[in-house]
Amino acid sequence: MILVLNAGSSSLKIEVFDADLGSLISGSVTNLGTIGQLKLGDTRITVQTDNHADALDLMLTALAKAGYPLNAFSAAAHRVVHGGAVLTQPARVSPAVLAIIESVVPLAPLHNPNNLAGIYALQSIAPDLAQYCSFGTAFHATNPEVATRYAIPQTHHDAGIRRYGFHGLSYANMVADFGDALPARLLAFHLGNGASLCAIHHGKSTATSMGYSPLSGLTMGTRSGDIDGAAVLRISKALGEDETDRMLNTNAGLQALAGDNNMKTLLERDDDAAKFAIAHFCYWAARHAGSAIIAMGGLDAVAFTGGIGENAAPVRDKIMGYLACFGDVPVHVIAADEEKQIARDALSLMAQGR
Repeated sequence: MILVLNAGSSSLKIEVFDADLGSLISGSVTNLGTIGQLKLGDTRITVQTDNHADALDLMLTALAKAGYPLNAFSAAAHRVVHGGAVLTQPARVSPAVLAIIESVVPLAPLHNPNNLAGIYALQSIAPDLAQYCSFGTAFHATNPEVATRYAIPQTHHDAGIRRYGFHGLSYANMVADFGDALPARLLAFHLGNGASLCAIHHGKSTATSMGYSPLSGLTMGTRSGDIDGAAVLRISKALGEDETDRMLNTNAGLQALAGDNNMKTLLERDDDAAKFAIAHFCYWAARHAGSAIIAMGGLDAVAFTGGIGENAAPVRDKIMGYLACFGDVPVHVIAADEEKQIARDALSLMAQGR
């Protein structure tokens, strides 16, 4: 069995998979640092934690009671948001790998430290258990340099300022889900509170909408999507750097346009602000899609995943209405499952003896 962990800023999520990638049980600990809830299968327990180590200890105890003791796991696998320009494939956790993840913390300051906390916590509890990690940026390492390079001086490029792309685990799982039926030129949308798209050409990412950070690209739930750098500088002069960062990431997007980042709620509303927010979301998804189609040299199919992509048919229909000019192509809806991809990566490395 493989234990998959996703350590976030205020939660720890887990899922257990068998050797055939069947999901056996899943759970989470919420509100880390205060009173939260441990969920595992049908179990719900109020718990208090100080950090990820506390949450992991509680979860491992609950797993053992549910019939999944720590010694039953062949390995553990972690989601790590950013692998930088070096970690472009899944990897077994080692001192060298951890050092690289630490080194790219400035590229993902809100995510990598929490991902590392989960790894270190499990190392402390089970030092002999093999651990693997999969990176949210890795799938886009196949983008050509012309797609990843910003037109900025070399010194800044060398400092890591370039397009990386995110949601890579979701796109990799989509490719695996298609299997031999994968279209040659697939336009993939991951639409949730965070939203992006990817041009998948013969199974490889050739372009994606997110860039240096998950802020760029499509209109999102609370993120602005693309915005002129000069506009950011002007806002920063008014609000300060930290407050501008918070505004663009947590109080922009649908939230700014309609006062709500929940697409389901917006679709149920009948006011002008909600209608405009939905229109903005779909219009910019389609605008960015055009550039992705150019990057692939055409379009054979479209696939949607993520909470909005899977569940909001009116959004899919509106986006596809814009894309009708590219011809009548098949539209697929794929269940998002990053945890399954992480387990798949770990099993693949184990099969290689790594």
